[in-house]
Amino acid sequence: MKYVLIILLIAVIGGTATGFYIKPDNEATGNLIIGISVVVIFFVLIPLFIYFRWNKRSFKDYMLTKENIDKMREEGRRKKL
Repeated sequence: MKYVLIILLIAVIGGTATGFYIKPDNEATGNLIIGISVVVIFFVLIPLFIYFRWNKRSFKDYMLTKENIDKMREEGRRKKL
C-alpha cells in the first residue's frame, strides 16, 4: 500500500507538471490534465493515505471518555513531580 501511494503521488505530480508545461501551447488540454490531477489527489490519494495511516488504530483511544481524561490528569500530575 505504501508503494502504491508513492507511485500515485509521483504520477499526480508528474501530471500536474505536464499540465503546466502543455498549458502555453494548448490551454484546454493543459487545464484538463491539471484538473484530473487535482481530482485524483482529493478523491483517490487522500482517502487512501488516511486509510493507510488509520487502519490499525482504535478510535476509542482518541475519544474524550472519563477513563481517558483520568489518564491525562494522572500523566500531568506525574510530570509535575
